[in-house]
This record gives sequence, C-alpha cells and structure tokens, in this order.
Amino acid sequence: MKFTLSWLKQHLETDASIDEIVKTMTLTGLEVEGVENPAEQLRPFTVAKIINAEKHPNADKLKICTVSTLDGEKTIVCGAPNAKTGMKVVYAPMGAYIPGADFELDKKPRNIRGIESSGMLCSSKEIGLDEDDIGIMDLDKSFTVGTPLAEALDLDDPVIDFEVTPNRPDWLGVDSIARELAAAGTGKLKTKSIESIKGKFSSDIQLKNNALNECPVIIGRVIKNVKNGPSPKWLQNQLKAIGLRPISALVDITNFIAFDRARPLHIYDADALSGNITVSLGKEVKFEALDEKCYHTNTEDVTICDDKNVLGLGGIIGGSSTSCNENTTNIFIECAYFDPLTIRKTAKRLSINTDAKYRFERGVDTGFLMEGLDLATQMVLNICGGEVSEIVQSGEIPAPPKIIEFNLSLVKSLTGLDISEDKVMQILSDLGFKVENNSVCSVQVPTWRRDVTEGADLVEEIVRIYGYHNIKPVKLPEFDRTLLHDNTIKQRNSIHSRRALANRGMNEAITWSFVKHSHAKLFDGGSDDLLLENPISNDLNCMRPTALIHLLLASQRNADKGFPNVALFESGPIYTGTEPQDQHQNLAGLRRVVPRRSWSGTKIVDVFTAKRDVLSALNSMNVKIDNLQSTQTTKSYWHPGRSSRLQMGPKNILADFGEIHPRILKEMGINCRIVAFEIWPDSIPPKKKNKSKSRQELSLSDLMPISRDFAFIVKESVDSKKIIQAARSADKGLISGVNLFDIYRGEGVEKGYKSIAIEIILSPKLATLTDNDIEAVSKKIITSVEKSGGFLRV
Repeated sequence: MKFTLSWLKQHLETDASIDEIVKTMTLTGLEVEGVENPAEQLRPFTVAKIINAEKHPNADKLKICTVSTLDGEKTIVCGAPNAKTGMKVVYAPMGAYIPGADFELDKKPRNIRGIESSGMLCSSKEIGLDEDDIGIMDLDKSFTVGTPLAEALDLDDPVIDFEVTPNRPDWLGVDSIARELAAAGTGKLKTKSIESIKGKFSSDIQLKNNALNECPVIIGRVIKNVKNGPSPKWLQNQLKAIGLRPISALVDITNFIAFDRARPLHIYDADALSGNITVSLGKEVKFEALDEKCYHTNTEDVTICDDKNVLGLGGIIGGSSTSCNENTTNIFIECAYFDPLTIRKTAKRLSINTDAKYRFERGVDTGFLMEGLDLATQMVLNICGGEVSEIVQSGEIPAPPKIIEFNLSLVKSLTGLDISEDKVMQILSDLGFKVENNSVCSVQVPTWRRDVTEGADLVEEIVRIYGYHNIKPVKLPEFDRTLLHDNTIKQRNSIHSRRALANRGMNEAITWSFVKHSHAKLFDGGSDDLLLENPISNDLNCMRPTALIHLLLASQRNADKGFPNVALFESGPIYTGTEPQDQHQNLAGLRRVVPRRSWSGTKIVDVFTAKRDVLSALNSMNVKIDNLQSTQTTKSYWHPGRSSRLQMGPKNILADFGEIHPRILKEMGINCRIVAFEIWPDSIPPKKKNKSKSRQELSLSDLMPISRDFAFIVKESVDSKKIIQAARSADKGLISGVNLFDIYRGEGVEKGYKSIAIEIILSPKLATLTDNDIEAVSKKIITSVEKSGGFLRV
C-alpha cells in the first residue's frame, strides 16, 4: 500500500516531518517498507530559458540553443523539434544522471557535429515523469530560471510504502492511516464529512439480488449527461505517484476512492446495459473482462448480470462490454459488500488479482456503503457534471459489530501498565470506538474494525497507541536456585540415549508428528479417528504410529542427493488413539544397508548393527541388557526372518529391531534394504532405590579365573539365550561369565537339532579351585541345561 505525504495531509493536520511520521507508523504497528521521494532523482534538474535557438549548420535535425541556466549562459545542441526561442525548459548539467534514459552525461562539454554542447535539455520521458516523448518539456513561462524542477512542478512529495496485515483491511485507505497517526499524537484528524446527495429522478435501472449470502447488499444510482474525459491534474498526479496509470475521469475516481477510503466501486456505461442488474450465483458462462482476458465462471462464483449478459465477477473485475470510454454519457455507479471467502475462492481459482479483490477478500467497511456512493457521486458531479437519480438498493446492510462490555482493569492485568481511565477512553475514541463509561464500560466497535471481538483486542489497541516503547523494563526477581529440580528419570533417559546413539555415528532428526494416511496404514496405524480435520498438507493428514516413517523418507532423500550411508534417529511422540494415554514416547532409528569402505576394510551394516544400536541406547538408560529376553516381533512392517524383540519379562516390551519388510520399502519408494529399531522408553521400569546409605564395597579376587567349554545338543526351536541363562544360574557365586562362541548344524547332529557351544568363566574368591571343585560345578551346569531342554554333546 502506497500513499504520498500530501495525500495524507488531506486527512491529517500535522507539521511532523516524513521521518517522524514513518517512526510513528512503525511504533503503532504499521510496517513501513520504504520511502521514496521523486524529488531525489530530479535534484540535478532546474528550470532554464532558451534565449536563442538556431539551426545547426552541419545537421538538418539539430538546433544550437543558447540557454540561460543556473550556471550561466550555456550552448546546448538539441534535437527536439519543438525547441524555440523564449521557451522555459528542463536543464540537466554536465555529469547529471538521466533516469528515463538510464545514462550519465559527460562531465566535460561534448562536441556534436563541430559544436561543443554543455548539458542537455530534457523531455518528460527522459526525466522519468511521463511516457510522452514528442519533444522537450515546455514549462510554464512564470517559472524562474534556476528553480529546482521538483519545486517548480510541486513534485517534492515523498511516497510511503508499507505492508498491510491481513487483519487490518481498513489500512488500505489513507483516511485510516491518518486516524492511526492522529490517535498516536502525530497531528489532528481532519477528514471531511460526506454530505448525502438526493436524487432528482427515479433510477430507470433496478437491482435484484439472488445471492444474499455471498452479497448481502448492493446499492447504486444513475447519473445522466456526464462528460468523461481526462481527470484533473491533481487526481492524475496522486494516482501516478502511487504507481497507477490515469485512464479517464470516471475510472480515476473509482481508483482514488479505493485508495483514499478503502472502498471499491464500479461504474457501468448505462447505455450499454440491457435492462436491470442482477447479482447471481451459479452461472456457468464465459465473459471478457476489463483486463482483456476471457474467464469461465462456475456455480460458486458471484456474477453481476443484466437481462442478457454477464457484466463481471462481483467484487473482483468488471466486464469489457459495459466499460466507460470518452463517449460515455450515462452511468450507473455500483457499491456493494461481498463475502470475503467467496471472493478469495473465485480469485484464486481464476488467478485474478485486482485492487478490488485485494480489498474485498480482506473485508471492506460495511458502514461506508452509502457514504462511499455519495462520495463517488459528488466527485463525478464536480469533475464530469451530470444529473443524479435516487439510490436503489437490494439486500440489507450488515449489522454493526456487537458492543463489548470492557473491564478497564483488564489493561493492567494483561500488560502491567498503569494507564488512566481518561487516557484509555481517549485512545479508543480517537480510533473510532464509541465508549460509554457508566456502571460498566461499553464499547461500540466501528464497522471498519470487525477484527476486534473481545476485551483483549481492545487492550491490544490501547497499548499499541500508548506505545510499546513506553513500557518500562522491569528486572525480574532473583531466582532461588534452591527451587531448581533435577531432571526426571525419563528426561535423563532421553538425554543419555540420544547421546549414546550419536556416539555410534547416528544423526538426530526432528520430523513431523503427522504422516500420510497411506503410510500410516503400512505401519499398523492410520485409523480414521487419527485423521486430521484440517491438515497442513495432503501428505500430512494423519497422526503417526511410528517415528520410522519420516526417517525412511528422509534417508531416501539423502541417498538421492548423494549421501547413501546416512544413519538417522529421532526421539518423539507416537499415537495409537485419541486419548492422552494413547500418546507414547518413541525412540526410533535406521541405517541403510549399503557397504561402506574404510581404511580397515569394508563395513557391513546388518541386523546386528541395529541390535548394537538398541543395546547401546538401553544400556545408557540403566537397563540390565544381560537380563533381556529375545522373542519374535508381532509388528507387520518387520521382516519376519530378520527381526527380533527385546523384552523384560513376558509383557514388558522394550524394543524391536531388524530389517524393514521389503513390501513396506517398495510401497514407500525406498531403493535399498533398511535395518532399524524402535525403543519404548516409557516401558523401562524405574530403578529401585537402594535402601543402604552407602554403596557396597567393590570386591576383587586375587585368584586366577579359569574357563571351560561345553557343547550342548538342543532342538532348533530352543533359543540359545535360554541355554546361556540356564548355565549361568547353575552357580551364580562362582560363574562370572557365559559366552556363546559357536552354533553347529550338520554331520553328527540329528536333523531338527543344533549344537550350541559356550564358554563358562569360573572366578574363585576364597581358594584356588581343585579338580573336584571344577567337576562339581560342571555337573551343576550340565544338570541345569538339561532342565532347559539340552544335553551334553559327546
């Protein structure tokens, strides 16, 4: 949104400088993006006078001009056909930059066909003021030689450009900016009131509204015998200054009001209409718009029609069939209110962006319909003349916003500021709110501020105008460090496990808790109650059942960009239902099964790599990993023959690990095998408190440990871990370790059985073991293993 300083002063009586105005705008929440002053690029140019102009002796189209300038008399060779003696012109000295032609004059006189030329006489196009290029500018003869051009043409008028937030459509009008500045103390609001204009005859064009939900109200009137030509110079200059091209008086009037009062209007050539005007919804037609493009409307678009044709898309763009031109003599001015959501949907579908659409999709002032029509009528009468009809209307103007019962103490409780009641009511009144402070403070919200709906919104307005910079910083009280609490066990487990995985060369990732519904189904999730009602993306429309989903996708993205050996993990929540107890903490990680070359040889990633990852993380969380039981996982997304589950007891499941099922990888577009793991930290039982006040003394034996090897025959179905635990339990006081070092199937072992070889480490504490002692322990070991389904291999 742009406006000039002079335009602002039509609504604001102020002596503040441009810098002070910009500062106040910034402090009150208006984000100023820049300030440009046309006078800056015109600074080198001054008014000059041609004393004598004669034909160049060596060129038919050039003239030698003797020019009176700020720097004295100069000889300038000029090629403009309109250069003549006595003419007041624009003079550019040597070395000046010519913005319209984008070049810099020589700093020394230039020889042109044998004549030295000192400077340049410029056209309006060459100095960047106009596209007209018929010759050099012919300035007013009353201008004094040497006067800066910007001063002579009254162009020393800074243009302020600022960003309009979506919740403040009123800022799209210069009068609202003036109101904000006046409320902040930078001047006095002087916007003129608009007089109601009575019609002299009944309108021969009537309005009908068949889309009251999308267009609650539409009003208009006929003006006859207008003269549509170029708009006045002041109006053209204001529009040019903000980047708009003047077209004709009628069009320029509607553009001016759109920026001056944030009120879009549309003017039809009444003689081009066929009958009355109807607002409709649901017409599927094709029409040519003012931007010379054809658009196809559908059943959700608001169309403005006459008895035969579509005249345009309501609130977005008009049609070319009823546009005004220099021959227009009778017009119909339309002023309406359209539903913002409907405007937004239509404009987005058709890729249309207009000033009217930009305002209607944010919400225009519903209280300015009649005044907006009267303002347009008055400007048409002043500039184009004509006779005015009575106003016709279809629909009802929306009711004003509700009255807010405002507790003044809310200012103190929400902000900590002590602002007097008088100051609070003055700020609200200056912003256009009507305040009645009887037993209860009642605030009527103005029609242009429908974003204000409760007391907290009023507090924000008060503090914004009072000034956030006026809030004094207050030092917080010293914090009592004795109140600090240690991390909980779960917090410590999370920190330690993440550090353990990072030490194993894995990278931590943070991903969405939302996943694609089809992906959730692949991982035993995706129930309908976990679908999002308003997802941020179609690929993120379901709560995740595991953190592995995004890790898999991320690993493939890394591989596609040349990082195939990526190893990722994440600690975060997963969801099995909609209740609070259905949210669980999940620690998941994966590695791609890709050979990795190293100076020590090729490193292979396999299931046991994932197992080591799991055991490292569990060990960091004080889990006794030697006591864990290994079983088959029940999740469908794990490879049935290359995965396992670790649990503590029959029900307490701590982790799953292994290869991801090839079917899952294919569905997700993963192009290599993946080993992964999932750990559920919430399932780890809390560590039992040691009742003794001191730790037990560490006992080390001076006696040499010895080892013995045993081989047992067991059925294929017997887990080797069961044999290891049976051997260890034979004599816990003497057996310090049991290691599995071989599993054999083949000759000498019956089919359906396997041979398990283990090493038993015996650590005596009191005396060196005798052969009898070793024999006795061996018998205990054999007996214990036999109870678990094995027998000694001989």
